[in-house]
Amino acid sequence: MIRTDVARDLFDRLAIGLSALCLVHCIASVLLVAVLASAGTALLNPAIHEIGLIGAITLAVLGLGSGFMTHRRRAPLVLGIVGIGLMSSALFAPHGLIEVAYTMTGVACVATAHFLNRRSLAA
Repeated sequence: MIRTDVARDLFDRLAIGLSALCLVHCIASVLLVAVLASAGTALLNPAIHEIGLIGAITLAVLGLGSGFMTHRRRAPLVLGIVGIGLMSSALFAPHGLIEVAYTMTGVACVATAHFLNRRSLAA
């Protein structure tokens, strides 16, 4: 059985890693679409974005939710909710710069929220 504090830290670390992968995916997609249109279509598949969002929501609930229950600081939780909202909005935006801007801003918010959550738990 995993200790609760170790599990919370693991969820935050996984979420930060997922955020980094998402940023790399966004940048790679834009570059590949510009260079190789056929490869870009595979990276822009909506299923990739939906699965990534489900993973982000799951890790946010587990990491940020349980962290809030421990430290009671609202900032990580609110910032995480804003980030998930922006990432969700990107699913409904047309492919292109607007979608990338929503996604990257949302991912940055979620990663920062998990970073703040880890700091709050360590304090």
